[in-house]
Amino acid sequence: MKLGRYVARKTIWYLVALVAAVSLNFLLPRLVPGNPVDVIVSNLSRGGSVTSEQQQEVYESYVAEFGLDQPLWQQFFTYLGKVFTGDLGTSFAYYPASVNELVGQALPWSIAIQLPAILVGWVLGNIIGAIAAFRGGNWDRSVFTTSLFLSAMPYYCLSIILLYVLAVAVGFFPVGGAYSLGLTPEFSVAFLWDALSYYWLPFLSLVIVFIGGQAVGMRSMAIYELGGDYVNYARAMGIRDNKITQYIFRNAMLPQITGLALAIGTLVGGALITELVFSYPGVGTLLFNAIAANDYPVIQAITLIITVAVLLANFGVEIVYGIVDPRIRAAQSGEK
Repeated sequence: MKLGRYVARKTIWYLVALVAAVSLNFLLPRLVPGNPVDVIVSNLSRGGSVTSEQQQEVYESYVAEFGLDQPLWQQFFTYLGKVFTGDLGTSFAYYPASVNELVGQALPWSIAIQLPAILVGWVLGNIIGAIAAFRGGNWDRSVFTTSLFLSAMPYYCLSIILLYVLAVAVGFFPVGGAYSLGLTPEFSVAFLWDALSYYWLPFLSLVIVFIGGQAVGMRSMAIYELGGDYVNYARAMGIRDNKITQYIFRNAMLPQITGLALAIGTLVGGALITELVFSYPGVGTLLFNAIAANDYPVIQAITLIITVAVLLANFGVEIVYGIVDPRIRAAQSGEK
């Protein structure tokens, strides 16, 4: 199959997937029991100063403002129109704050903590896995056992352990949050230095688990490649080990690059529990609070961002694979 046809076919498939994902993104939050306007009105009436008539007026005005009195299909097309103009709507729970503003405040925290963790974990994990496969013996067994244990550990378990040991028991790090009380987020040396002390624990809880997973994957791929016919042939031909190692490493890296692309694509919502454990003000915390308050616009915005990021990551990986390995294009068209 020619490259242009391959790209066109993939583009169509991913556009269909995007339409299906956007439709589900609109419908699924509305399947959650409860009415978000009821939550807003009940919060307003907690002080007891709002009469039942006033509550009814507030309820009707909110229902009309958010378009909840419209048929579902009409709400869907209104939602589509706003999405394509970049308007993610108004938050129910933080009214009148816009969803764009809320996501814009939370997203930098999630990216700052997860992107370095993914990149550092990916590099260190692959190096450790490759060395373990090449060296073998006791070093390989100890690395494999440790990496397998770390990769099997849920993020939140390691987060709780690190929080208790290094923050509560020893007191090396702050217990939770992203910066000290009384400070306002800004680009200043004093604020960044303060935020750095809160950064390490959530960063370590993510990067340690990621290193384990990458090391296990790289070790397995490198061992598989070491037994390949081309390696035996190259050795029989007298090719130097350094050159053979380059071939092995390049072939073993392909699945790892896929994993890296997918990890970056899912980083927006990938550390929800970690952010909750450390009270980190990222997208995961925002999503959790939005689910608890039936805040449809915020839930839809975050899941939409995650969906688009994952689709773009997968699309990019498939296109790169089709370019670097013609066998994939041949398999797509049924050729052998």
